[in-house]
Amino acid sequence: MKEFTLGINVDHVATLRQARGTHYPDPVTAAAISELGGADQITIHLREDRRHIQERDLRIMRETVQTRLNLEMAATKEMAKVAYEFKPDMVTLVPEKREELTTEGGLDVALQRESIREQVRFLKDGDIKVSLFIDPDIDQIRAAHKVGADAVELHTGAYCDARSLQIREKELERLVDGAKTCAKIGLAVYGGHGLNLQNVAAVASILEITEFNIGHSIISHALFVGIERAVREMKQAISQARA
Repeated sequence: MKEFTLGINVDHVATLRQARGTHYPDPVTAAAISELGGADQITIHLREDRRHIQERDLRIMRETVQTRLNLEMAATKEMAKVAYEFKPDMVTLVPEKREELTTEGGLDVALQRESIREQVRFLKDGDIKVSLFIDPDIDQIRAAHKVGADAVELHTGAYCDARSLQIREKELERLVDGAKTCAKIGLAVYGGHGLNLQNVAAVASILEITEFNIGHSIISHALFVGIERAVREMKQAISQARA
């Protein structure tokens, strides 16, 4: 079995907390329990509107996360300064619109090449690795390589949300081609968005993808079985698909 990393996104624990403006449930606690369940990385998205994760969460997790901390954020100077201050292990630059429920589609690196190149250079000067969340599009992958990213996270949402088998197979083929292209040009390749226990196997079997960042489905499943078990079950599902 080819090794892989499982990152757990705990944003949705913070969403529940912010819904009532309380101090609970605490995403910091969720991160610690996720690590007990076998998480190799904790992923959080500090949005510009601070709708869920707060600077307080980032500050404490930077001190307490025992594995790796991956900070998702918009590709802006303001957010880059936050990352430079807190020094997560990795930053994943994502597109961000205030009205969206969750991240919709990948970052258009080809269109914003110079501004993203500037953000990548700034972050890497702070000794922070940089990944770009993009659609499995060959032009976007090549653009990500040209701006100096260390890795890309392929947006798996179109595959997960496919309404027919034909569309799903087409989207899976795009992910396979994208992952192989990344491997050829020396980009580390990750996957995430919309993955759950029912659909993860086909994506997990793409051995070029070495990291999976999953949040909503794991936290949802944890309502019934607990976070630690939910993480273990997802890790087992990925392991079986890669065996």
